[in-house]
Amino acid sequence: MKRFFTLIATGIVLASFTLISGLDDVVNALKTGNTAQIVKYFDNTIEISLPDKSNSYSKSQAELVLKDFFSANPVKGFNVMHRGENGGSQFCIGTLVTGNGSFRTTVFMKQKGDKQLLQEIRFETN
Repeated sequence: MKRFFTLIATGIVLASFTLISGLDDVVNALKTGNTAQIVKYFDNTIEISLPDKSNSYSKSQAELVLKDFFSANPVKGFNVMHRGENGGSQFCIGTLVTGNGSFRTTVFMKQKGDKQLLQEIRFETN
């Protein structure tokens, strides 16, 4: 019985680590403008909002949009201002510092199966 409870507790800890690591990985990728790392967490469709356009994109389209954005705005860093969680979903609000100015950035991730997947990312001019 003791072994059973130990296994349950370990499972809960590992599940909570999975929830945290997804958002942390995306935040770390934003700090360097690493599109390839962010793409790993894309859902089938992703809502991307940029200062001049907003749309829902497939994974491959969203990757190109994000690459173009980071190419036009070389990333210097990302500072987290606020994090939150609600019913298996996580979000993060921060400031993306680029060579062309700062952008208020919002990342929204949702639990699907055993993974956190990126649903929406917004870049708004500060």
